[in-house]
Amino acid sequence: MAELTSVINGHRLAASLRPLPSVLIATRHGESTANVEFRIAAETGALTVPITSRDADIPLSPHGRRQARDLGRWWAGLPVADRPRAVWCSPYVRTAETARIALDRARGLGAVPDSLAVRYDERLRDRELGVLEMLTAAAIEKEHPVEAARRRKMGELYYRPPGGESFLDVALRVRSFLRDLCEEEDGRAVLVVAHDCTVLMLRYVLDRLTEPELLDLRAVSNCSTSLWRSQAGRLNPEHWNSVAHLT
Repeated sequence: MAELTSVINGHRLAASLRPLPSVLIATRHGESTANVEFRIAAETGALTVPITSRDADIPLSPHGRRQARDLGRWWAGLPVADRPRAVWCSPYVRTAETARIALDRARGLGAVPDSLAVRYDERLRDRELGVLEMLTAAAIEKEHPVEAARRRKMGELYYRPPGGESFLDVALRVRSFLRDLCEEEDGRAVLVVAHDCTVLMLRYVLDRLTEPELLDLRAVSNCSTSLWRSQAGRLNPEHWNSVAHLT
């Protein structure tokens, strides 16, 4: 029995010492030009949006750039121990712009060392929608009614459009990303710049949400902040999807 207790305690000790960032902050990119166009399409019922680039190449809107500067100001105002000392980012243009603008703003306020650089990771990219890519809600109903019905039946967690990903597909790459992040950023505060679905899946994985709990969450806001703090061998949520710092 003593040997068994020792083994159990050993496992507990190992779990408590596993590598974790001291603080993990996740943000969605600032408002993009596509966010603007799809919002207009939703309000008007339009079948198309005036976007011809790849999803990966969509930039921030002017408002999105202002949001990124607000994020950098918020970063500079954090307690010193909580200020990110590493930045991991989706390689898409809108996330890269958000990270660069926020970093420049925080650095200009003296809160970030000059040596800090953004690290890009393809596992943080946005959810791929396959045949539904760049289609408005009205266009999906008109041009892909079978897929629209299947999406409603299966629910967003499990629905995978042809050539695309489900939420759970994104969760798998997020789990892989988190393993590497924790190994490499042990004891440091980290900022992750990603997309709405990617940030949702971070919450789903870290907080071990059920499907109803996940679907009950409101959409992740542009340049919102969500923060987890390392305590007792795991990352515990401190705040979620906050936009109080945005002017």
